[in-house]
Amino acid sequence: MAKEIFEAAGKILIERKLTIAFAESATAGRLAAEFSLITDAGKFLRGAVVCYDANLKVELLKVKKELIDKYTPESMEVTRAIALGLRSLIEADIYIGVTGLPAPGGSENSEKPVGTMFLYAIKDNEIIFAERCNFLGEPEAIIMATVNHCAKLLLEYLEH
Repeated sequence: MAKEIFEAAGKILIERKLTIAFAESATAGRLAAEFSLITDAGKFLRGAVVCYDANLKVELLKVKKELIDKYTPESMEVTRAIALGLRSLIEADIYIGVTGLPAPGGSENSEKPVGTMFLYAIKDNEIIFAERCNFLGEPEAIIMATVNHCAKLLLEYLEH
């Protein structure tokens, strides 16, 4: 089912002549990779930045260090900032940022356990979606659930 969601979203992006770019932390490029498998992906996929390390978020995407210090690298605030920061690097119509905790070792705590993922998408100055999700399982399952959910949210937006 997930492949069909990506295909449907890609088809609409192509039909509407919309382009997309990703700033990926926790998913480490998996979202862009899945979209790259779609026929004619070059018509809509502009590129992606993998910013797994917090320093890359600051240096490359111009996220304020104070924002990371206050909210942690895995937060909605930072996810929003990486999506917005991507606008200065890649020209596209839609920007999507992803951060989160697919495995132990980040900023997890009782209120933000492993499996907490953040998704933020913007087109022009309109928020397409901003969602905090909680997925269970091993890191790969959490990442795939995140990628699939992101594609589903994008498709829902494109269909309406």
